[in-house]
Amino acid sequence: MSATPVPAVDVSGLVKRFGPTTAVDGLSLRLDQGTVLALLGPNGAGKTTTVEICEGFLRRDAGSVRVLGLDPATSGDRLRPRVGVMPQGGGAYPGVRAEEMLTLVAACAANPLSPAWLLDVLGLESARRTPYKRLSGGQQQRLSLACALVGRPELVFLDEPTAGLDPQARRLVWELVAALRADGVSVLLTTHVMEEAEELADHVVIIDKGRVVAEGSPRQLTAEQPDAARLRFRATPGLDTSELCAALPNGCRIDEPSPGAYQLSGRVDPQVVSAVTAWCARQGVLAEELHVGRRSLEDVFLELTGRELR
Repeated sequence: MSATPVPAVDVSGLVKRFGPTTAVDGLSLRLDQGTVLALLGPNGAGKTTTVEICEGFLRRDAGSVRVLGLDPATSGDRLRPRVGVMPQGGGAYPGVRAEEMLTLVAACAANPLSPAWLLDVLGLESARRTPYKRLSGGQQQRLSLACALVGRPELVFLDEPTAGLDPQARRLVWELVAALRADGVSVLLTTHVMEEAEELADHVVIIDKGRVVAEGSPRQLTAEQPDAARLRFRATPGLDTSELCAALPNGCRIDEPSPGAYQLSGRVDPQVVSAVTAWCARQGVLAEELHVGRRSLEDVFLELTGRELR
């Protein structure tokens, strides 16, 4: 009988305090080998603190943390050659040139990828002699990603890997993450881009105030009952929806989460769609971008963590 594979990351009851503030409060999560886990949460929810404890940069106050079967607090020397880290904010020396930085990181690995090849893949060949502080924000992000990957890690921590990237660079990062998973590399990423989590993650953990509030695959988290579909459309902001609400079946609700973006939840059938379009006609407006479908991961995130700014 084969042994059960050791999780790439196994966190149980994690607690981290900064003075009177509890940043992580009994958090538990598990990243299986060869999969992608997206850790989501509002600003200040404890995502980066959790990741930095797993990386061995912070000491926990309570709980158990195992990374590739080892405790990062006591086995950092054994873990570093096996783990790639892309920290929030870059992490490179301001004056070092891009190629020099990547070559330095590659020298610490037993069997690194070619720095020149990786610079070319990430579109940094023309900036290889540019000091880090003179790179654009997107170039800095891509160099930080290159530093995380050059050592052929078994596990990669990516803290907001596409922050500040243009759509082309973002898609490139998505392709690289998918390729890592295909090669059996485990990936733990934090992101504020819900589409990114839906696209990449096998498992999503949503945290708020240092605690897990929901977890599951993207499909599990967005699954709903047949009578809980969503209808969305755009129209003139600030319309009085009371007449529409009166015409809808019991259990239906109409909201305007952002100006001009209307959302109807409940049982959505042809009669409901007809009622919406007829109401728009009476208002003298056109229902644009009308779409019926399941709720998105962003809907779930906002339901669980609220809509107020953090």
